[in-house]
Amino acid sequence: MKNKIMLITYADSLGKNLGELKEVLDTYFSKAFGGVHILPFFPSSGDRGFAPLRYDVTDENLGTMEQVRELSKDYYLMFDFMVNHISKQSEYFKDFQQKKDASKYKDLFIRYKDFWENGEPTQEQVDKIYKRKPRAPYIDVEFADGTSEKIWCTFGEEQIDLNVDTPVTREFIRETLVDMCKNGASIIRLDAFAYAVKRPDTSCFFVEPEMWDLLQEIEDTVKPYGVTILPEIHEHYSIQMKIAAKGFWVYDFALPVLVLHALYSGRGDRLKNWIDQCPKHQFTTLDTHDGIGIVDVKDLLTDEEIEETKNNMFTKGANVKRIYNTEAYNNLDIYQINCTYYSALGNNDKAYLLARAIQFFAPGIPMVYYVGAMAGENDLELLEATKEGRNINRHYYTKEEIAENFANRKIVNDLRELMEFRNTHPAFAVEGECKTELPRENVLRITRSSKEGTAVLEADLKTHEFTITCSEQGE
Repeated sequence: MKNKIMLITYADSLGKNLGELKEVLDTYFSKAFGGVHILPFFPSSGDRGFAPLRYDVTDENLGTMEQVRELSKDYYLMFDFMVNHISKQSEYFKDFQQKKDASKYKDLFIRYKDFWENGEPTQEQVDKIYKRKPRAPYIDVEFADGTSEKIWCTFGEEQIDLNVDTPVTREFIRETLVDMCKNGASIIRLDAFAYAVKRPDTSCFFVEPEMWDLLQEIEDTVKPYGVTILPEIHEHYSIQMKIAAKGFWVYDFALPVLVLHALYSGRGDRLKNWIDQCPKHQFTTLDTHDGIGIVDVKDLLTDEEIEETKNNMFTKGANVKRIYNTEAYNNLDIYQINCTYYSALGNNDKAYLLARAIQFFAPGIPMVYYVGAMAGENDLELLEATKEGRNINRHYYTKEEIAENFANRKIVNDLRELMEFRNTHPAFAVEGECKTELPRENVLRITRSSKEGTAVLEADLKTHEFTITCSEQGE
């Protein structure tokens, strides 16, 4: 792993496949990105790769594992491991459906009849569960012998939860992690990690101390290969702080909304407060393949400020409509807003470049989503064609379109230059210092310094003008 900006992309979103992705990176971004988070590139039955059938091969439409390993020679790579679930179409679940109790995979899954004392949860127990559905999280599964059972299912019906408490699942986790390490992963992202451990009479979300035991076992598995793990958890920022306190890397999911709040309101106090306390060993984001998370900033902004920021996304953003976050667009997730970050800032080049400058000066290693790297607007055409809310931020870029952007749009070239500066200046050492000041209410100053150099960002949060001054040791 290197202290250089990481690109987040699907294998078929900057070019049609892994081969074209490598071309695009080498042609346009070789100095801008040191790493790549390739969103799930394994065979999958749904959720754009997040319902994996297996992990030992790539989706044949995207390329080969050999191409992944080749990419890892020039860029440090992040892989996704869905520790919470596996595809309903996987050989594991199909074998279970066919053979039921005779299946060698029967203990991979959580059967309601075994999990709950009377085979069913009480309403009180259901109410305690941190869930994505209005009822208990399960699907009815029909077996080959004509019987049916309720099997735990947190997310979509193609994503069947794994029983992480059984030896067969722990061995599956171990084998999968080792394969990823051998196939070029530098970092393994633990998707939906907080949902993995379930216990009756709990929220079944980040259950302690069992979550720590699982996290430690996973780290012990990958550590001999020099691989880092990154648990993905969207919730109150205090959870990230707890994980960071135990020495693990975390995501900064609070920064996106805090930056929007600062640029909408012209106030830097809330943003300064967070930068002053956030962990150093974190990956910062403004945008990802999902929406802009709201739940992560609770108590960093007041409830009124959160509501105001959400409203500003719809009023000051470009083509951001409330209906895109409703059932009409297959999205009832109240915890995030579907929008590109560029459009959340009204497709305003000055505001957007400043937002990225703030991200790059914040502690941690920055991650830039591929649509963000292209300063992409909301893709209303894809949204309407699919009626999938999140697709507003999942445009497919062809090589020709990328070339046209770099030829004709100043913002993508300015952003690339800013990324190259962040990757090469020594002031941004992970263990270096980060000092924030508010000379005036609407002016934010961030100073990054290390033994080798210093860089200062001075930003006017109202006009979106900013300057960067820097020096290196010996100058």
